[in-house]
Amino acid sequence: MQGIHMERQLSMLEAEDIQQTFGIDGHLQFTKDASGLAMASLRHAAGQLQLCLQGGHVFGWQIEGMAEPVLWLSPQARFAPGKSIRGGVPVCWPWFGPHGTDPGLPAHGFARTAPWQVKASEIDAQGRVSVSLCLQSEAGHAAMWPHAASLELTVLLGAELQMTLTTVNQGATPFVLGEALHTYFNISDIGGISVSGLEDESYWDTVGGVEKKVQRGMIRFMQETDRVYINTSASCTIEDPGFRRRIHIAKQGSLSTVVWNPWTDKAACMGDLGQPDGWRRMVCVESANAWDNCLMLAPGEHHSLSVSYRVESF
Repeated sequence: MQGIHMERQLSMLEAEDIQQTFGIDGHLQFTKDASGLAMASLRHAAGQLQLCLQGGHVFGWQIEGMAEPVLWLSPQARFAPGKSIRGGVPVCWPWFGPHGTDPGLPAHGFARTAPWQVKASEIDAQGRVSVSLCLQSEAGHAAMWPHAASLELTVLLGAELQMTLTTVNQGATPFVLGEALHTYFNISDIGGISVSGLEDESYWDTVGGVEKKVQRGMIRFMQETDRVYINTSASCTIEDPGFRRRIHIAKQGSLSTVVWNPWTDKAACMGDLGQPDGWRRMVCVESANAWDNCLMLAPGEHHSLSVSYRVESF
């Protein structure tokens, strides 16, 4: 079943119904896991990808011919209704980090644990396979975020992975939006990698307080790192000599880049990073609009954040 499939409301349908409507033989399959969550598997000659419809959460990306996956998924990640998944690409929306006025609300918003609906699927002229998911802000979210908005995530798999997150203000008043694709990358060892592309950029360092600094040289990791680089649309590269590969990250519609690794003490307190040294095998380089770069969307206005990931062996 190939081609474009038109939008259809699927909240009450089972994985088999989603497969019949949106599945693409040999390229896109929908199933249900043991917990009852709906999953999607995308296949292309260059690799394969796994996606959980809860949270619109890409949690696996394996490139053909590479031994190691590109994305990091905690061995203790929980796949359960209403629970966030540790690893992959969580969707942070409509705020990033703690809520601005109510610390009791979930960090990074509600999109990453909400059930998303399938909107469309396609194989394009280049043979790339895509799936689009959508999420509406609903009455159940009003206590957390009282705005009318729609959110769409399109995942496009080919030789590269592209993800586009689009927000539309469907209400009568403007709202402030914070967002991120909170990508966890699988690495050989945090002490041996570096991140380039953010040289001379300003950032907020949030470890042990909040202080504004300027990046000097490439980013290297020797301790807990939690930085929000602001006012930058720069592309980044993760250099990983241990895996003999570079991961290139290019973005549009994003002016913040978040770089994070919890290191030993914080990882021990988190409980789901994979002990004792799961934190050594991951780094987050997140494309975002956060802190100084939160957006203001007027009624009827839309905004798209797009990221492209490419892996190069050396």
